[in-house]
Amino acid sequence: MYVSMISKKKCHKDFVVLAFYHFIQIDDVEILKISMKKVCEDNKIIGTILLAEEGINATIAGGRAGIDNLLSHLKVDIRFSNLVYKESFTKKKPFKRLKVKTRNEIVSMGIPNTDPKSLSGIRVDAHQWNQLIQDPDVITIDTRNEYECEIGSFKNAVSPGTKTFREFPGFVDKALDPEKHNKVAMFCTGGIRCEKATHYLLKKGFKEVYQLDGGILKYLETVNHEESLWHGECFVFDDRVTVDKNLGPGSFKQCSACRRPLSAKDRESPNFVQGISCPHCYGKISVKKLSALKERQHQIELRKIRKNGTIRNDKRN
Repeated sequence: MYVSMISKKKCHKDFVVLAFYHFIQIDDVEILKISMKKVCEDNKIIGTILLAEEGINATIAGGRAGIDNLLSHLKVDIRFSNLVYKESFTKKKPFKRLKVKTRNEIVSMGIPNTDPKSLSGIRVDAHQWNQLIQDPDVITIDTRNEYECEIGSFKNAVSPGTKTFREFPGFVDKALDPEKHNKVAMFCTGGIRCEKATHYLLKKGFKEVYQLDGGILKYLETVNHEESLWHGECFVFDDRVTVDKNLGPGSFKQCSACRRPLSAKDRESPNFVQGISCPHCYGKISVKKLSALKERQHQIELRKIRKNGTIRNDKRN
């Protein structure tokens, strides 16, 4: 059986959150979907797994034994024998259920024939990353979306100001020049977006393109606080919403209406109503959706009454 190398002192936590991706040709996507779902169900693993002919992308959670069993199952398959992954820990259930889905792409940039297996940036590990991004000749690009960059990033990193990853090629075409930007360093949450982003830049004629191997999550897992150049928290795609420098649950919550991460200041706004709206979406929600959100929140409050005999205020910090 595969044995995790993560420190055993962290194994008292209830859930291990496992994030990984792997670009590899998969010709039996539907068969793999069935086997992945079964092994996850057998080991009480929750979260999301995306499968496509180009590879696998997953963020899942479970107990230590269950996660190790899944990793052992994957390692038996030669296609995933060198799988690289990131782990973090939480006491609270980070997902509601298991979802195993098939897609045309495991991460969509909207550019046909993007194949990171054939061409991608130079991988830089977490310890080398600090030296790279402090080079004055290097421009550092945060390939994540605008709301993710606002929560936390590396100092002086450029945000593309995108709402979705599909907008990223447009940012490159407008803001970057292969003749002017000789060295480009890129990073994202776990590394997957950089695989396609660096591929795109190299195809556009950029000469030196680097990517943070393992992404922000591996950096936070590896680099000591005293040496870290990371500022703020990191958005993650589960119910924790964000993680701090220790990879523990962060301080942000998520709006039930628009799914935007909300800071403590956002939650103090008069436009924040628990389960219904926030400063980012107030006044922009359709009447039909608003009605559904109010009913959903009403049902949540009723369940709280039945369970605790009390009802909480709509406003909270």
